[in-house]
Amino acid sequence: MARRRRRDERVRMLNIEIWTPKTEMGRQVKNKEITTLEEIFDRGKPILEPEIIDAILPELEADTLSVSPTQRATDSGRKMSFRVIVVLGDKKGHVGIGVGKNDEVKPAIDYAMLDARKRMISVKSGCGSWECRCGNPHSIPREVRGKYGSTVVVLKPAPKGLGLAANSIIKKVLTIAGVNDVWSFTMGSTSNIYNMAMATTVALDSLNLMKPQPGDKI
Repeated sequence: MARRRRRDERVRMLNIEIWTPKTEMGRQVKNKEITTLEEIFDRGKPILEPEIIDAILPELEADTLSVSPTQRATDSGRKMSFRVIVVLGDKKGHVGIGVGKNDEVKPAIDYAMLDARKRMISVKSGCGSWECRCGNPHSIPREVRGKYGSTVVVLKPAPKGLGLAANSIIKKVLTIAGVNDVWSFTMGSTSNIYNMAMATTVALDSLNLMKPQPGDKI
């Protein structure tokens, strides 16, 4: 595992070194004029180059949420392909959901990873549980709700040590985001994995629209 991580780090550094930015933001990131993801969000501009994320967040981890076969009709008959959903983050307050499609699983995963890099969000952490009030950023600052499609996810602050009281999809997203303790509730359609993951990130992202309170930490 350690050898694989060292190899991945060498590949990442090489990709950044040979990267030629195509956008002004990309040039600023490569020149280290922008060093955090929050600086990009403050400017209100989208992330158009996945290398931006690799340069700013060097310790990314990924987890596959779903690999599902799909079929499409062609002139020569039905053709099989794969749809992959991944969650990507650094376990330090940044997370993104990506989707990729290809005739083979590995390229589909690679496309999903690129998609996730362009859709990263920043997650505010804190201790909003009335049962805890320890002041450490182990949970979320307050209750939030996220809706995507017909799926609704409600996240509530939990005391330290409780863990993630959530289904497997929400748990994977919160773990990659670096949230350790949360109560969760779901409503509506709960069978769609993509909607569930996206509703969770919508809920987390809504924390960025609220005014900061004591105990909040990015």
